Amino acid sequence: MRIDILTALPRLLDSWFGDSILQRAQQKGLVEVHIHDLRKWSNDKHKRIDDYAFGGGAGMVLQIEPIHLAISELKKERSYDEVIYMSPDGALLDQPMANELSLKGNLIILCGHYKGVDERVREHLVTREVSIGNYVLSGGEIPAAVLCDAIIRLLPGVLNDETSALSDSFQDGLVAPPAYSRPAEFNGWKIPDVLLSGHQANIDAWRHQQAVERTRQRRPELLEGSPELPFGDG
Repeated sequence: MRIDILTALPRLLDSWFGDSILQRAQQKGLVEVHIHDLRKWSNDKHKRIDDYAFGGGAGMVLQIEPIHLAISELKKERSYDEVIYMSPDGALLDQPMANELSLKGNLIILCGHYKGVDERVREHLVTREVSIGNYVLSGGEIPAAVLCDAIIRLLPGVLNDETSALSDSFQDGLVAPPAYSRPAEFNGWKIPDVLLSGHQANIDAWRHQQAVERTRQRRPELLEGSPELPFGDG
């Protein structure tokens, strides 16, 4: 997989991809992440890429020309499955979307900034708009990093235990069950006996029941419209 990120502030993303799982994924050759400064494609002598909005109003708008030039240049080198714009009013990122995008080959991610981008970018250049939540941030760099993290960790070989991603929250429409580690007792607090039983079927059943109950308590909207669940949980 290759991901090209177009941004007005490339340094905001450097550390995100320079450590931990995302760094190792690149070192293993499982993904290429290229961060591009949109100013590279500015024809302005001061390398400006924003201007005032027609019709007045506060805030600056990212211009269409450098964005169009950047996307066109990248597309001359390879084909892309999606050109994604990170936007507060885009489709809300969830696990099924991350799963879908992890199967793609090449992605362009455009980070908005200031008051967003010229609307013609959204009308003619972007294939998908994605939001990470119902709130507004200073720019699209953090949302782009979140999207990349959600996608890259799903690629085969990225996680040491390839089954780990399959048991993450939301993969089965539920949040993850409680997890415990050593010691089995600390400060008088004991872990559930079933986890020490060695009976994997019982452990799996307990984890599923806990996931259902935790989802009911913390994220009940995930259960709306779901078929009846086992263990008496509907």
